[in-house]
Amino acid sequence: MRAALAPLAAAAGARLTEIDVDSEPSLEERFGERVPVLLLGAIDGAELCHFHLDATSVTRALAAAP
Repeated sequence: MRAALAPLAAAAGARLTEIDVDSEPSLEERFGERVPVLLLGAIDGAELCHFHLDATSVTRALAAAP
C-alpha cells in the first residue's frame, strides 16, 4: 500500500506517517486484522481503506481535505 500511496500523497502535498499498529494494544484492538489500514489525518481520522489501497477514495479525500 505504501508504494501505491506515495505518488497520490505527493501529488496532493500530503505527508505520510506510519504507525506500527501491533506495537500499541489500543490500536491493535481497534483495527484487529484490518492491517494495513489507511486513515486520513490523525490516528482518530476517518478510515479510507484497509488491506489494499482504494485510490479513488484516497484521491477524493485528499482533494477535499483542508
